[in-house]
This record gives sequence, structure tokens and C-alpha cells, in this order.
Amino acid sequence: MSQDFHFKNPIEKVWHGLTDADTLAKWVMPNDMKPVVGHKFQFRNEQWNLIIDSEVLEVDELYKLSYTWAGHGINTIITWTLKHEDGTYLLTFGTNRIRERESSFPWCQTRLGEDDWRT
Repeated sequence: MSQDFHFKNPIEKVWHGLTDADTLAKWVMPNDMKPVVGHKFQFRNEQWNLIIDSEVLEVDELYKLSYTWAGHGINTIITWTLKHEDGTYLLTFGTNRIRERESSFPWCQTRLGEDDWRT
């Protein structure tokens, strides 16, 4: 599955939305993410009794972030890539094992565009 998003704001702001734990918590869930290869972290949602174990696999600052996502019956790799395209930045979300109709990532289609880091 993959999904594309276009942003007019600076690439640094979009990257911050992907890699800053506090900002990431606004549109995914609370976490202790750090954009450092090998860093193990968790996404947590106490209301749903949900814990997602993750590990950062790849960081190409401002351009690519990849980490594991294991929990709630899903074991996959999440990859975010950023590139300049026609005056905007194209952010691509990709995962290696989830088909769009089976997605447990509703925030990818709804919440990603709602928070103030996008504008």
C-alpha cells in the first residue's frame, strides 16, 4: 500500500512532523520516537490498550524514514519518503504488507492533513 500527500510548506517542517515525538503524537499516537537508526520505540494508545513496537531502520534526513511496525496483528515496515515536485513536496507513505482495504492506518488518510504542522 502507498499513499501520496502534497505539502506547500518547507521540507524541514514536514520532516519535523514525521520525526518529532510530540508532533507525531498529534496525528498518530503518543510515542518515544527518535530518528536514529537502531532506536527502538513504541506507539501507545491506552484508550484502545494498543502498543506498537517499532525500530528505526533507515534515516536519510529530510528525505527518507523507515521503521518497523509490530502489533495489533500487523508486522510491517513503514517508509516515508519526501521529494520536491512541481513547487511542492511529495510525501509518500508506504508499507510492505498491508493492502489499502485492510489498512489499520486510518490516520494516514484522515489525520495527516488536519494538524497545524502541515500548513
